[in-house]
Amino acid sequence: MNDHPLSRPVSRRAFGRLAAAAAVSLGGTALAGCSSGGGKPSANTPLRVMAVNHVWSQAVAKLLPEFEERIGRRVSMTLLTSDQLANSYNVKLNASAADIDVMMVRALQEQLLFAHNDWLADLTGLVTGDAAFAWNDFLPATRERSVSARKVLSVPVVTERPALYYRKDLTSPPGTLDELMEQALRFAGRGDGFFGFVGRGQRAGAVSMWSSFLYSFGGDFTVDGRSGIATPEAIAAYEYYGRLLEQAGPPGATNMSLEQAMPIFAQGKAAFYVDADAIYTNFLDPKISTVQDKVGFAPFPAGPAGARPFNIPSWSLGVSRFSRLRDEAWQFIRWAADPEMVRRMQADGIPGARQSAWSDSATLAAFPADLAKAMRRQAEIGLGIDRPDVLQVGRARDIVGRPLVAGILGEPVAPIAREADAEFADFLVRDNRHREG
Repeated sequence: MNDHPLSRPVSRRAFGRLAAAAAVSLGGTALAGCSSGGGKPSANTPLRVMAVNHVWSQAVAKLLPEFEERIGRRVSMTLLTSDQLANSYNVKLNASAADIDVMMVRALQEQLLFAHNDWLADLTGLVTGDAAFAWNDFLPATRERSVSARKVLSVPVVTERPALYYRKDLTSPPGTLDELMEQALRFAGRGDGFFGFVGRGQRAGAVSMWSSFLYSFGGDFTVDGRSGIATPEAIAAYEYYGRLLEQAGPPGATNMSLEQAMPIFAQGKAAFYVDADAIYTNFLDPKISTVQDKVGFAPFPAGPAGARPFNIPSWSLGVSRFSRLRDEAWQFIRWAADPEMVRRMQADGIPGARQSAWSDSATLAAFPADLAKAMRRQAEIGLGIDRPDVLQVGRARDIVGRPLVAGILGEPVAPIAREADAEFADFLVRDNRHREG
């Protein structure tokens, strides 16, 4: 879900041994055909990797000399913000440009559109035909999100779940959403600028975090292919989240994205906060946080349908269909997502997508113990999506987020949800026509 630009600083721990430990055979089935223009590029042509500026890509960039020596070709890695990356893809891939080989993509945000546009190479035979790569070792929820149009189009490298951040000096973590509401309302009564709960409230931006509330109330974005946002379960989830922020949250919550909500908890002004586990280091950084010794980490609380958090591949790797170095691009992905590489990365605090890494306690030692326990459990039970599964994700999130805003403003949710449901139902018809066209 990587909706946020915040990621932990690169560790100063030496990465020199990582690539050697992740040594792999670079054989296997080749990617079929070059898509356009000319033959194989010369040996002087670099393998071009476009990636988001994230702790994972920063770590991999330090290891590139090891990989370059392995394949006998230079690697050029460009790191951009998520918006810059999306804009670059739109420009270059619409022009069938051959100057991108490996693409770092958000499987939940743009992969379906890229699949529809035929911008990603089919990796199915490569990931399933290489026993040493162990495709079945990837967490089922993240593996499923790598498939579009019955083809494996990406390989997950970074995963993310919600975390319940709480003030352990003030309370113990609630096990249920009812308990969370009760405690948040009680703390909200303290006054003095202290809030019981803080979280995202911005219309489209809040949808991904709200998804775990929706699932835990027994709802979903769609039911049998149709809009599900006006079901009793969805309305209950809207009303719950709205009440939580209206009665226990800070003023102006409907304008709050991650960047506005996170500092409120970091500065000791809220008892509870739900957001991505990937941002946890912000609360341990004395330059940002006043709660380093007071923050606790807990799993997402259980709702009427149990605890149903998301567990998503926030970033994955794919191969551009227009690349003239497809085989080398696959070799890069195979190296970067190798089982041993993932374990070593995760042991340095970068959560990966392999079951073997999550089953190895040594890989979790870099995380606070209570956070590691919560992450591991949610990696096992989490759902692999945190937003509508559509081509036009941004528009869908805007529609789905409308009743969220109504609830936060204290307005009746049900009629707004029914209006949004009708709009979303019409959107789904149009989106599916576009997908099939």
